[in-house]
Amino acid sequence: MGKEIFLTGITTTGTPHLGNYVGAIRPSVEASKDESKISYYFLADYHALVKCHDPKIVKQSSLELAATWLALGLDVENSTFYRQSDIPEIPELTWILTCMAGKGLLNRAHAYKAAVQENVDKGSSDDDKDNDKGINMGLFSYPVLMAADILMFNAHKVPVGKDQTQHLEMARDIAGSFNHTYKKLFTLPEAVVEESTAVLKGLDGRKMSKSYGNTIPLFEPEKRFRKLIMKIKTNSLEPGVPKDPSDCTLFAIYKAFAEESDVKDLTKRYEDGIAWGEMKQFLFEYLNDHLKESRIEYEKLMNDKGYIEEVLKKGAERARNYSVPFLSKVRTAVGIQAIG
Repeated sequence: MGKEIFLTGITTTGTPHLGNYVGAIRPSVEASKDESKISYYFLADYHALVKCHDPKIVKQSSLELAATWLALGLDVENSTFYRQSDIPEIPELTWILTCMAGKGLLNRAHAYKAAVQENVDKGSSDDDKDNDKGINMGLFSYPVLMAADILMFNAHKVPVGKDQTQHLEMARDIAGSFNHTYKKLFTLPEAVVEESTAVLKGLDGRKMSKSYGNTIPLFEPEKRFRKLIMKIKTNSLEPGVPKDPSDCTLFAIYKAFAEESDVKDLTKRYEDGIAWGEMKQFLFEYLNDHLKESRIEYEKLMNDKGYIEEVLKKGAERARNYSVPFLSKVRTAVGIQAIG
């Protein structure tokens, strides 16, 4: 049996934040150095078009994400790092897989159902009461494009959050339909859900997310970085009053970065009633020191766009060494081939 193939992508719709780092980027960087695995990492810029129609944001986010992964040490020699849109075989495979995907299957996708429910809850001023109002085909077909990302490289394992496991099941269903109808070409991928991976809360206490506007960008300039940490929501307990670390955003962020022994020390300070202002300053200083070298490298890379583009193009070339001949097999299997 050959090496296991892992694949991870991040959508290019915003600036990388602390939540992205602990949830996806840090594990990916660590895995990229594992020579016992084959790893693919990509900037999901086609996925970005589902919800983001501002070309400047998509372009800037692609730059920031690539610079972030590289600044944090992604091993691009031992892994394949590319931009989704640089692999033309992916949208072609998407169409072939679309013809294998049942509409009923896509109707059950969580994101689509949530968008429909939102329309139902708001009601419609239109006479036809269109529950699909404002929903584009990109959102509806999103799981097929995700399936193409995964199946193109026959990934065995795909690290995902709990909210993405349904998409992996759909990719398996679509792959199974193809394998049964035509030829067994696709590996059935497995979701890897890391239970220990932290899901950080943002400034307002909700999950840190671009859609909530409550994120703390990873490489903000020092003064802005401190200001954001000072804005993190806490309760009104006074200094000297014991505090519960299990329900504290500040503590959770620290815990996601610190060693276990340091976390125990901080737990004791919570029991002793650490003041919120003191805790915020402590967290800022800790994170600022932790990210200092990476921030310097990030700023250097942001000013060397040519180098980043070169890395992505090299990664795309490596990826296409696999995707071009593999798609040829898929085309042959479905009957798209030379007549003579």
